[in-house]
Amino acid sequence: MSRYKYLPSTLAEALTSLGLSVRRPVHGFRAGLHRSPHHGASVEFAEYRPYTPGDPTSLIDWPVYARTDKYMIRQCYEETNLRATILLDTSGSLAFRDEGRVTKMEYGCFLAAGLMYMLVNQRDSVGLMTFDRRLIKGFPAVGTSEGLRPVLEHLETVRPSGAGDIEAAIHEATTHIGSKSLVILISDLLQDAERILRGIRHLYHDGHNIMVLHVMDRGERRLSFGGVADLRDLETRRRLVVDVDEVKEAYREAVLQHLDTLRSGCAECLATYQLMETSQPVETSLSKLGS
Repeated sequence: MSRYKYLPSTLAEALTSLGLSVRRPVHGFRAGLHRSPHHGASVEFAEYRPYTPGDPTSLIDWPVYARTDKYMIRQCYEETNLRATILLDTSGSLAFRDEGRVTKMEYGCFLAAGLMYMLVNQRDSVGLMTFDRRLIKGFPAVGTSEGLRPVLEHLETVRPSGAGDIEAAIHEATTHIGSKSLVILISDLLQDAERILRGIRHLYHDGHNIMVLHVMDRGERRLSFGGVADLRDLETRRRLVVDVDEVKEAYREAVLQHLDTLRSGCAECLATYQLMETSQPVETSLSKLGS
């Protein structure tokens, strides 16, 4: 894996012992590490049901019978593998770099590559979709290191450009994603929070597990420079001359409000929300998601 820009050997080694787990049952196609909505022979308890003639007597929970004088079968969750899809934002705003060592786009690619490696390493399958205001490129889920090769190679060609529409891209992506899987959104989320959350709610109502990785440069949060600045929107190319010192406090408050809205909205959808600052080593950021 060391020959790939976004999955150097040092990153792969740091992630080898990390795994990802999900909150909601998933549908898979082979044995794995995650809870399935079906019942099987794993050790994680699901529920009891009454014994019916024909059930193996070995499944009867005898301590329960001793307490209740009722024959009950102890059911456990079946373990299954996970199908994951990474939605990677490639819109123009991801070209930004201030205090980070890399652009937000590059950091997002490192996150995507690291997550794919982690998932395949634990016998799961993962695919990738890139988007701006619509889906641009898609790779079906694969479950082997060799299967990741074309995806990792493609990441090296990704360049941020154009206007973004996260909500529209998510709605489009749902038509290509199987049921009850894991969807990982990697984006700087520089759009209206309520529109973003409408897309996330769509994923939630479709039964998916959701992770939202919010990529930010620390300079965006702090607005660390001052004086009169000529600012340019990286997506629309519009320019604005502004006295940064006059708007800095209001800007920081707006950023905090945006983050709070996203966090609370994700929590309502049982989505894992994690802020990923580009100044942090990628393995440190991904370790927050690991189990």
